[in-house]
Amino acid sequence: MKTIGIILLVAWSLFVNAQNKNTPTINTLMKFNELNDFEKSVIEGKGTERPFTGIYYKNNEAGTYLCKKCNAPLYRSADKFDAHCGWPSFDDEIKGAVKRTTDKDGSRTEITCAKCGAHLGHVFIGEGLTSKNTRHCVNSISLNFQPELKK
Repeated sequence: MKTIGIILLVAWSLFVNAQNKNTPTINTLMKFNELNDFEKSVIEGKGTERPFTGIYYKNNEAGTYLCKKCNAPLYRSADKFDAHCGWPSFDDEIKGAVKRTTDKDGSRTEITCAKCGAHLGHVFIGEGLTSKNTRHCVNSISLNFQPELKK
């Protein structure tokens, strides 16, 4: 009797696992933009671009910054400021667009796209650079820019 119970338990476990493999996850349902090798190394590999090299570091146009991987709106140009650090800096994000996670060593807080998990950079609190006392230090390579429509 005990052996039959174990066999049934194993069979049930195999059945449930097989069902879960056929169930689409959020990532398999989402359509992502194609990334080149360098973009993948930063966005998926949690790397960084060299300071002062990104295309959006000095961008002052009005518009919205989007996740390069999934096109989710992340930041508004009104929240961008020049922190003189070499990367685009923002003192606020679009509500619910950015997830914060403490790095494994506890020294920094990583920021990722809340929709797809793309690595954006790091957030720093308490530097006194803006009235919000927050700096999202973002890799340009992690972003696309959508200019504001002219009226």
